[in-house]
Parts: sequence; structure tokens; C-alpha cells
Amino acid sequence: QVQVVESGGGLVQPGGSLRLSCAVSGLDFRASVMGWHRQTPGKQRELVATITVGGTTTNIASSVRGRFTGSRNDARRTVYLQMNDLKPEDTAVYYCSARWHLSSQEYWGPGTQVTVSS
Repeated sequence: QVQVVESGGGLVQPGGSLRLSCAVSGLDFRASVMGWHRQTPGKQRELVATITVGGTTTNIASSVRGRFTGSRNDARRTVYLQMNDLKPEDTAVYYCSARWHLSSQEYWGPGTQVTVSS
């Protein structure tokens, strides 16, 4: 059974930083493409960044480029999203997704709330 679990969300002031983590089990993590997404009420879920099997961060949303960075630790089966210079418009539920690179099946975590407010 595949499990995807995000952590690290919370309340932060504008200009602050947070690092989200996403732990995966039940999947060949080293061969999985990881994604970070976010969603606010009434809006579609949007892709924030993709972290490739090789650890490259791609498909970075223009709204976060230069502020957010993805990374992965294959030994820990964990992917990260470092978020700097946070803005109120970054407030959302952040979701992690995992997909084995030769499959179209995507697995999702329950999400973690990030609130940017003074």
C-alpha cells in the first residue's frame, strides 16, 4: 500500500520561510517523480514544482520561481519544498504527489495547510 504524508505546514509571517516534507512508502521512491501542488478554496489545484528522479526541480510555477526550491533525499524516501519569502497569496493547502516514472498512477497525500499572515 502506497502512503504519501506531508508535514511542515503552519502559520508564518510574510517574508518568512517554511520547509515542507513529504514521506513516501510502498513505492519505488528512487524511481518516482514527485510533485508539489497547492489549492485554495474555490480554485483548482495547481502544480507548484516537479522533482524528477534525478533530483532536478522542474515545472516551477511562475508565481513561486526564485522563492521555492524542491529537493529529495532518496535514502530517507522524502521530498522537500523549501519556501522562502512567503507571501499571503501562498496561503493554501499543499499536497505532495508521487508517481513511479513508468506509470500514470499518481498517489496523493492528505495535504498540509500553509498560512501566511501577519
